[in-house]
Amino acid sequence: MTNEEQEFQACDACGVSAEMGFIIKEGDDVAEVSIFAQSKVALENEFNNYLALAKEVNANFEYQASELTEESTELTARIKFECSAEKLIFELKSRSLAK
Repeated sequence: MTNEEQEFQACDACGVSAEMGFIIKEGDDVAEVSIFAQSKVALENEFNNYLALAKEVNANFEYQASELTEESTELTARIKFECSAEKLIFELKSRSLAK
């Protein structure tokens, strides 16, 4: 039996997450969403998908959305979660909604 010392090597999985650049910071609990569509109805339908996803993460969220008119083609919203981790989870899951 021998005692061999090994040099420290970075874990591939850790390297991947570091490259993604997600840092959870206290107070960073607001996700910003921008939606583009051809009509008010389409904007509302798409935004409802984001709200449903936010509810899956935590039902205790708050949001503010831009006012829509019949001519609107863009909706911007801020969704506030209870903690930074919930915001991060929402942002990762919402990538599937972005088209």
